[in-house]
Amino acid sequence: MLSDIQQRILTLKKEKDVCILAHSYTTPDILEIADFTGDSFGLAKQAAKSGHENIMMVGVRFMAETCKILSPEKRVYLPEPDAGCPMAEQLDLGSLERLRERYPDHTVVCYINTTAELKTLCDVCVTSSSAVQIIERINNDRILFIPDCNLGDYVSKKIPEKEFSFISGGCPIHRRLTKSDVLAAKMAHPDALLLVHPECRPDVCAEADYVGSTTGIMKFAEESDAREFIVGTENAIMQHLSLAHPDKRFYPLSKETICPNMKLNTLLSILRCLEGTDGEEIVLSDEIMEKARKCIDEMLRLGG
Repeated sequence: MLSDIQQRILTLKKEKDVCILAHSYTTPDILEIADFTGDSFGLAKQAAKSGHENIMMVGVRFMAETCKILSPEKRVYLPEPDAGCPMAEQLDLGSLERLRERYPDHTVVCYINTTAELKTLCDVCVTSSSAVQIIERINNDRILFIPDCNLGDYVSKKIPEKEFSFISGGCPIHRRLTKSDVLAAKMAHPDALLLVHPECRPDVCAEADYVGSTTGIMKFAEESDAREFIVGTENAIMQHLSLAHPDKRFYPLSKETICPNMKLNTLLSILRCLEGTDGEEIVLSDEIMEKARKCIDEMLRLGG
């Protein structure tokens, strides 16, 4: 049954000229039918480079919006319309406008995990892997970083010469991870290296052997000579690593690290979207796409 659904998806995506992008937090059966897998911005860049007229982002809404911003001429679909991102939705335009008034001399830096609407009011966009490099190159020592204060704290420690201001936003999944989780995991697996995402709390990051994006975590585990790892990010990454490297052992920092929005995506929702019975086409106004694109272009100009 599973293979039948996968084969139907493969047939339809070829017939309808659809490029399927799957974020690394989705399940292995979805990654198997995707054209590209990885982090959100990397996938959006792959979509822009592909020759397909239609793009399906198997992830959450802000990711599909980023695809549309980078490929306005293409039709972009989100198979699960309810798949959002709590962090991306923590600020609205009015709140950000008031923040800009409060910090008039700050460069407003937004994490890629923000809505297209919010990006229209930001100066520079960053990813978790590019944030330090990009902010180092900004010609301003005062930074207002939104929305994730944990990622912002991680970046600020790497660039102590700059002044950072934050809001109290962040990823509710990564914020669940605590130092108590770290101590328990290290006691259970004393020989394992701890790999965590910078969206985790500062005291969790301080205990890690490696802090980086999902792609960075996977690359570190692949290249490391170590045989055991504790993974402090969405538990799908642990599963993917276990399948890719059966000679190594991977343990979750917490069994609670599961993103319910990502898990809304299934093979059936992808199939139904391809069949035209479900899913949503992402439609953004030309004004929003043009304004939101500016902070992304600035990231690319600065080397992201």
